[in-house]
Amino acid sequence: MTEKLFDGKNALITGAYRNLGAVTAETLARYGASVIINDLDTPELAAEGDRVLDCIRAYGVQAAAVPADLSKSSEVHRLCRQAIETFKRIDIIVNNAGPFNIDPYLELNEEMWDMVMDINLKAIYLTTRELAPQMKANGWGRIINMCAGSAFVRNHGVYTLAKVGVQVITESLALELGPEITVNAIAPGQIHESLPAITQFDPTFSERYMARSPVKRFVTRAEIANIIALICSPAFDTMTGMTIQINGGAEIPRF
Repeated sequence: MTEKLFDGKNALITGAYRNLGAVTAETLARYGASVIINDLDTPELAAEGDRVLDCIRAYGVQAAAVPADLSKSSEVHRLCRQAIETFKRIDIIVNNAGPFNIDPYLELNEEMWDMVMDINLKAIYLTTRELAPQMKANGWGRIINMCAGSAFVRNHGVYTLAKVGVQVITESLALELGPEITVNAIAPGQIHESLPAITQFDPTFSERYMARSPVKRFVTRAEIANIIALICSPAFDTMTGMTIQINGGAEIPRF
């Protein structure tokens, strides 16, 4: 891809002060996009967000941070309004924010259900409702939703339910928003840099996952971010409504 593929384009990435969201923000900036990053408003995250802003600006593009709690509809609306006020328009949305939880349903409290469903799924509906009309009016837009390998198993509780919903809303929005806007989802399997977190839930996970992978390694954040950028490129102008699994083949169905 050309170095300034997204020159003049503006992106909004949720959950982007660290981890995959931050890497995605830096990747889109490297290809010329100005980027607004979002995350929760905490001192620790704010410091990490400042580092990401510096990295984005090093590519000669504009950058801004808008903290917001996406479990609250009013906060999602404020985020979208501030994004438009800051950059005048948004061309690319990466709905990356999405808390993880695999509590059994009979142990899951209602507050956690609401948070997981609201941030992983409802926020996609809200950001799209706010920002898609101006994308269509401008004649171009890309929406990338973050699904997960958990959508393809049935023992990850409400997180599975939310991520299956991401697949469905991606397909539905693709039908509604074309031809100007394409809508796709990315479903990473286990990400290399996130192994320590999943090991807290399941100490044997890494070994079992690796045994199932034909390529015998985990996907990295940089690889996922590059695929997100590629999907936003003209090479994928005719792809919409798809959920792309990135898992090194570890989640291929087998008997």
